[in-house]
Amino acid sequence: MKIVLVRPNYNSHIITPPLGLGYLSSYLKKHGIDTKIIDGLRDNLSQDYIINQIIKEKPNAVSITCLTAFYNEVVRLSREVKKLGLTCIIGGVHPTVLPYQSLVDTKADYVICGEGEKALLGLASNNFINNGIKGVYSLENLNSNDASKADIVENLDEIPFPDWDQIDPRTYPKAPHGAIAKNFPIGIITSSRGCPYECTFCASPSFYNRKIRYRSPENVVNEIKYLVYKFGVKEIHFEDDNLTLKRDHIEKICNLIIENSLKISWACPNGIRADKVDKELIELMIKSGCYCFAYGIESANPDILRNIKKRETIDVIEKSIKIATKAGISCQGFFIFGLPGETEKTIEESINFAIKSKLSRAQFLILDVLPGSELWKTLDGKFVPDWNKNSYKEPEWLPEGLTKKQLMKAQSKAFTSFYLRPKTFLSLAKSVKPDQIKFLLKRLTEYRIINKTT
Repeated sequence: MKIVLVRPNYNSHIITPPLGLGYLSSYLKKHGIDTKIIDGLRDNLSQDYIINQIIKEKPNAVSITCLTAFYNEVVRLSREVKKLGLTCIIGGVHPTVLPYQSLVDTKADYVICGEGEKALLGLASNNFINNGIKGVYSLENLNSNDASKADIVENLDEIPFPDWDQIDPRTYPKAPHGAIAKNFPIGIITSSRGCPYECTFCASPSFYNRKIRYRSPENVVNEIKYLVYKFGVKEIHFEDDNLTLKRDHIEKICNLIIENSLKISWACPNGIRADKVDKELIELMIKSGCYCFAYGIESANPDILRNIKKRETIDVIEKSIKIATKAGISCQGFFIFGLPGETEKTIEESINFAIKSKLSRAQFLILDVLPGSELWKTLDGKFVPDWNKNSYKEPEWLPEGLTKKQLMKAQSKAFTSFYLRPKTFLSLAKSVKPDQIKFLLKRLTEYRIINKTT
C-alpha cells in the first residue's frame, strides 16, 4: 500500500516544510503504509512534472493538501490525477469548510474534513472505500457544505515526528516565515494544535473548534534534538497559534532547551499574544535562544480591535513590545488593512503606530476573507470570492468608503513608510543573506514597492 502526498507549486515567497504532510506521512508509516511526499513548492515543480513523478511512484492513492491561497492549483492537479485513474483525496482547511464545492471543483474521490491522520489511515486500511469513516466525504454521501470533522489524535505525542527525511530542512531555500532569520537551516515546529480565541478574520477557531491540545515539552525538545543532531538545524521556528498561552508549557520547553545545552536560536514568526508574555518569561525565552517575536496587532484602532474580537488593547500590545525590545527581542508586527470599520484614517493610525513603536519589522497585509472565518459567514452575499486573486495583496471585499485602489496603495505606502527610514533599512539590510535577495525582491515586487520592470 502506497500513498503519494502532494503540495502543489504556487506563488509564494514563504517556502517552508509542509508540516501537515510530514505528520501524515509519519503517522501512515507508523501503521505500515508506504508514502512519498512531493513538495512542488520547494522544488518549483510544474504540474506536468508532478504528474510524471506520481506515475513513477505507482501509488494506490494521491492525497493533496489544500489551502485557499492555492485552491486553483489543487483543482487543476486533482483533475489530472483523476485522469490517471487513481484515487484522489483532498485535505486541509479549505475543503474542510467547503467540502461539497471542493469535491465538485476538483473531481476528487474524497475530501477529509479536519485533521487528517485517523481519517486517511482509515481510508488506506479499507482499500480506499469509505465505510462510514468520520469526516470522509464523497459526492455520494454529501450534498452540501455541512459536514462533521474527522476523529482526532487526542494525545499529540502519539503522532511521530514529521517525516523529516522527506522534508529535510537542509533542502529548503532561505525563504522563511518572517523573511529574515538568524541561522540556517531552520526546523519548523508546532508544540500545539488549535486556538481558544475567536478572532473574526481567522479560520483556526472553526477548524479546531476553539480548542487547543499540547504536545509534552519533553516530546517537543526531543524533536529539536533530533533536528539538530541529524539535520544540523541551527534555528527553530515555532509555528503555534498560541505558543505562550500555557505558561508552564513554554517555561518547560525553555528550561529543557537550556538543560540539554542546545545551542540554537529560535523565533515565533507565526505570532504570540501580547498579553501572554511578561518580563520574567521573556528573559527565560531569551536565555534559551529566542531572539524574535511576531505580534498579531492587526490594527491600532480600538474600535476595529473590538470588531474583530481580538480581546487585546493597543495599550497592552504597545507595552509588551516595549518590554520585549528592552530585553533584547527583535519584534515584528502583523497588520491587516481592510477589516470591518476600516477607513483612511484608521489605516493611518496603524501606519503611524508601526512607525512610532519599537517594532523592528512590520508586515502589512490586505484582508483575505477566509473560508471558515466568522467574517466569511457575516459577509456572505456581500462579496464574490476570488480564488485567482493575489492572496493578502489585493482585496475581494471592501469596507464602506474604501476602494480597491486605496487599499492597495495604502499597503505599498505602509511598507515604504516603515522600511525606508535609514535606521530600519540598514538594520534590515544587515540581516539579509546573499541567497535571500531574490526572495526579498519577490516580496518587494508583489507588494508593489518596486516595479516589475525594474
